[in-house]
Amino acid sequence: MAEMTIRRFSVFSVAKIQGFLAFVIGLIIGVIYGLIFMVFGTAISSSLPQSENQAIASVGSVVVGIIIMVAVPVFYGTIGFIGGVIGALVYNMAAGIVGGVRFELEGVAPAYAPPQPPEQWRAA
Repeated sequence: MAEMTIRRFSVFSVAKIQGFLAFVIGLIIGVIYGLIFMVFGTAISSSLPQSENQAIASVGSVVVGIIIMVAVPVFYGTIGFIGGVIGALVYNMAAGIVGGVRFELEGVAPAYAPPQPPEQWRAA
């Protein structure tokens, strides 16, 4: 087993991956909340008396639901990116003082090893 230490992270690399992961989580949450807002907003507006207010409320809840579906992932992604930058900077400073995180790696034999190259022959 080989023991290794992570001394520092690339700040931009950590920020990109954390921002992307937060964006995906925000996308899931944003779609769920947007759909809930659309459904309940339309249901509530349908209980209003028949007038032009009902149509405005229905369209308004759909528009707000779509805005939620777009704004939440962008917000989560931005906050995740900023959090990744801060986290990587703090880790790099702490690793400079303490020495980093140590972990062990274990080698695994490949399932298939390529054949040996053919041997050269000499003419006699």
